Order: sequence, then C-alpha cells, then structure tokens
Amino acid sequence: MKKVYYFVFCKDSLLLEKAADGSFTIPLQEEPPVETKPWTQILNVTPMADGTPVRAYSIDQPVANEEKYELCPLRQSYYKLTEELYLKGGKCAELIYWHQNTRFCGVCGGPMKFHTDISKRCEHCGKEVWPQLATAIIVLIHRGNDEIFMARGRNFRGDFYGLIAGFVETGESLEEAVRREVREETGLQIKNLRYFGSQPWPYPSGLMVGFNAEYAGGHPHLQREELLKGGWFHRDHLPKLPEKLSIARRLIDNWLGAEEEVKD
Repeated sequence: MKKVYYFVFCKDSLLLEKAADGSFTIPLQEEPPVETKPWTQILNVTPMADGTPVRAYSIDQPVANEEKYELCPLRQSYYKLTEELYLKGGKCAELIYWHQNTRFCGVCGGPMKFHTDISKRCEHCGKEVWPQLATAIIVLIHRGNDEIFMARGRNFRGDFYGLIAGFVETGESLEEAVRREVREETGLQIKNLRYFGSQPWPYPSGLMVGFNAEYAGGHPHLQREELLKGGWFHRDHLPKLPEKLSIARRLIDNWLGAEEEVKD
C-alpha cells in the first residue's frame, strides 16, 4: 500500500508526529494513525505537490500516545511544520468544517452524501453544495514614507495591533470593499490602492486578500463596535505586531523592507 499523509483533528487541534530530532511532521503511513469508528468519514484531499495522497478526519478524544504524537492548535502548527504541510492542514480543516456543517440539505432537510471529493448531493431533492469561502480584504494604509495606520480589533486574541480588514459584501468588488471598510472603521480616505497578495485563512473558512494604499485625507474616527484603539505609528515605534503566519504581518514586513530600501 502507498503511504498517505493523515491530517487528524481533535476539535481545533492538529495531530503532529514527533521526530527523533525534536522536529514535527504529519503522520505518513499506510493506515490511519488513530483508530477510526464505523461512522468516521475520512476525506480525500488534493495530494501534495509530489503526488503523496492526503486524507483528513476528526476524532472525539485526545490521543493517548504522548511520546509519539502531540495535539497542536492549527495556528501554532505554523511554527512547527513546513509551510506546505501547514497550508495543507488548513485546507483539511476547512473541508472537515464544511463536512460537519453540511450533513443535511438546506432546502428540504434530507441527508447530504458526497458526490465528489468536494461536493455533496441531497439524497431527496438532488441539491448540490460545495465548500464556500468567506472573502475578506485587509489593507495597509501608509502616510508618507514612515507612518502606517494600525488598530486593535475587539476580536483580537492578544494585545497586538493589526491592519484594517473586513468581509466583502454581496455585489461588491474587492476594491469597493477596501474603501468601504476603511471609511466605516477609520473615517479616512485612501488613494493609489494596489493589490499585494492573498492568503487562505482556515479559521474557519476564509480567504484574505491584501492591499496597500496611500492616505488621502481625513481624521481618524474609529468604529468602536469593531476597534478598541487605533492611530498612526512611525516605523521606528511600532506596537506589537501580528503573528508571522498572517498576511497582515507580511504586508507590514514588506512595507518595512521597502522603506529600508528607499532610505539606503
């Protein structure tokens, strides 16, 4: 039998295998690393870049073998796995979340069964569903060469400051969403909006689309329902930054690097 990467989740934590050198990886073996139940749904996931098959499933109880395995929150696994394995773990988490929340048809209430690896069909009315993403934008606003606008959201897990972000609404372009979120949350106007990059955000099923923009006017007026604090920060006196796994940190690090290149 061919070896398979098994991404096993217990609630929000991912099962990691400990290596002799102290590093971590995902179990790669012929059979599931944790006993499955008759009702366990093992999902087929897109293979790794080298063609290695990938499977994912969830368990109800932590694993007893602590010498060989460790349960690690998906966010923290970023710092223990290769980027490829972390990203694949995020995809697996999203598919498990989708599976658990689409057991019954939203039209007639009938049972949903897998039709393909990424689609389900209602056994009663034939309604088909696929995994869906919640698209959000995030933007770094800079004023001149040395200042960026940062804020602390009410839902942040920690005391760090981040960038302005929000979900894209129905019938709205990404650019319109950026301008609306900036206006609603800060009262600022922006110009020269430029696409930066995107990032899967499996918490639980998001896609973050990043932009850079220049300050065009206005005085900060925070939307208190969303933000606790916010303001302009000089590049030499930045607050605590977001974790490196986030596109927010990539935007900030990119801006800092670009400014250093300009000043050299």
